[in-house]
Amino acid sequence: METQKNEIRLHEGELNVMELLWSNRELAAKDISKIIKEYIGWEKNTTYTVIKRLIDKGAIERIDPGFLCRAKINKRTVQNIETEALFNKLFNSSLNNFFAEYLRNRKMTSAELFELERIIDEQKNGSFRFN
Repeated sequence: METQKNEIRLHEGELNVMELLWSNRELAAKDISKIIKEYIGWEKNTTYTVIKRLIDKGAIERIDPGFLCRAKINKRTVQNIETEALFNKLFNSSLNNFFAEYLRNRKMTSAELFELERIIDEQKNGSFRFN
């Protein structure tokens, strides 16, 4: 599946800001800047540039007064978009290539194998649910 034009692609720096918003519902830009400075070391201008880029992309909304920021896209949506892009890029959109490579290079526990079998059975029956 190709990335659609309305899907928002985020880079690592943008994801740092989004993680804060997903965890806190909404934050003032100045508070985002303080937290990012403490944990990542970015200067205020860098953080504000990233916030502006996220607003321009439609990932967050600015609420005034107070320059409050709120996520407009949820984490699961971003995970799905980024997973699909990575899958397409690295595995040529081939589920077989992905699973073969992944399972060849990973020692799975009995519990993981059981869960994988459960998921496969649910797919066969059309009743897959994400836990």
